[in-house]
Parts: sequence; C-alpha cells; structure tokens
Amino acid sequence: MQSKMDIRPSPIAGQWYQANAVRLAAQIDRFIEEAELPEIDGEIVGIMAPHAGHIYSGAVAGYAFAAVRGLSPELVAVVSPMHHPYFEPILTSAHSAYGTPLGTLPIAEEVLDQINHELQGEIGVRIGRISNDSEHSLEIELPFLQRALTGALRLVPIMLRDQSERMAKALGNALAKALSGMDKSSYLLVASTDLSHFYAQKTAKALDAEVLRQVEAFDPAGVIQAEELGKGFACGRGALAAVMWAARELGARKAQVLRHATSGDVTGDYDRVVGYGAAVFTR
Repeated sequence: MQSKMDIRPSPIAGQWYQANAVRLAAQIDRFIEEAELPEIDGEIVGIMAPHAGHIYSGAVAGYAFAAVRGLSPELVAVVSPMHHPYFEPILTSAHSAYGTPLGTLPIAEEVLDQINHELQGEIGVRIGRISNDSEHSLEIELPFLQRALTGALRLVPIMLRDQSERMAKALGNALAKALSGMDKSSYLLVASTDLSHFYAQKTAKALDAEVLRQVEAFDPAGVIQAEELGKGFACGRGALAAVMWAARELGARKAQVLRHATSGDVTGDYDRVVGYGAAVFTR
C-alpha cells in the first residue's frame, strides 16, 4: 500500500539537514537528549519550534521536541510560513505523503478537507494544493517528529503565504473545529517559525524578547501586532498565531517559553543573526 503513495521527495535533505538516516537520527536524538527542560505544567496541546538548518537551530528545536518525546498522537498538524511566491494565501501538499530519510509520513486528507470546508465558510478561502514544492519550513520539523514521537502518525501540513491576523485566526478556528471531536491525546499542533532575521545580536534579542513575551502571554494577536508595530519579528508570525488560536480553542490555557538562542550562539558571528525560540502550549 505504501509503495502506491504519491510521496513528496525531500528537496532539502543533504542541505538543510543530514541525508544519511543513521546520522540524521543520531543528531536529532542528541539535540533532544541535551535539552534541559524546565518543569512543564499541564498536558501539551502544541509546540513552537524553529525551522533553520539543523546545525543552526536544531539545539533550540530539541527543547520543543524533548517536551513531547514519547507521545503517540495519531495526527500532527504542522503550520509554517510559505517563503515562495505562490498565488494562494494558504497552501498544502498535493502529494499523499511526505518523505524524509527517516521514512514516510502520510497526509490526513479528510482533516485537510474539513479545514478547507471551515475556511471557505468563514472567510471564503480555499487551501491551494501544490506539488514538488521546495518549502523548507514545514519539512524541517518532520525528522524531529519522526524521532520524538512513537507509533504511526499522519500529517496535516499547512503553509501560509498570507500571515495576516484575519487569515491566522480563521485558520486557527478551522483547525480547532477539525480536531475538536477527537480524543485530546490523539493530536499535536506544531508552529514552525524563526524569530528575527539578520540584525545584530543586541537588536535581535530585543525583537525576539517582545515576540516571546507575547507568546508567554498567550496572545496570538499580540504576536502579529508586535511585528506590525516594529517591536518584534517572527518570520512565521501567522503560523505561530494560528497554532496559538487553535490551541486556545482546544483548551490550552498556558504558554511556556523553553529556550531562546540565535545563530550567533552557534557560529560566533553576532553581526547578522537569526533568532530561534521553543515553546509549549498546555491545558
């Protein structure tokens, strides 16, 4: 049955992360095992994780995925930005599965259909379908999911071109409605976002701190407005806000930032850094 799947081949394995499955698994396991988690209060509904190359942001991502290590959800919804100029404001894969060096993740088509139905009803927007895309921000999270979670899981992949508050809130509501009838332990939400881009370390830390303050306040509108007001920066602000809105509708009441770092902490170059954050949303 699996051999008949239309699998999206990875365009970034060997560039953004290890192409060798053994080395990839070992690297991810090390990132997860080296994370020193604080005490997490409550049941995790969703996480926030960065999406740069694993050598740059993997250590921070390790905190987010260490928090969910050993869980066995049936569905994982990964919401990311779309960095490429497609026409549609919101996109998903036209393939039936994603492939990484660690295996295949089938897509939950019926859940995407329901989200699509809800979006059309609320704001008149359809989810576009694309084949052979080169978007990294969604795929970069998949090997972490494959190592951290147990059991078979299916994927709900969503990529946002339009990261406005209107779109993010509508998507969050639609995602929550699609998952609301399921057992609470059977799904996980993942927001894929980096923070500030190419500022000096001092400026980057200030911009990142404002976004993370809005995350800890559990204020999705605040995440988007932080950038609109020039006080913060998150390249996946709409994806992050959508997951926060969905998590709130699904019963989450608390957000907790687990880790922050920048690319400069890895490379030693603090003149032009990218910020990374990890967080959890709990009920």
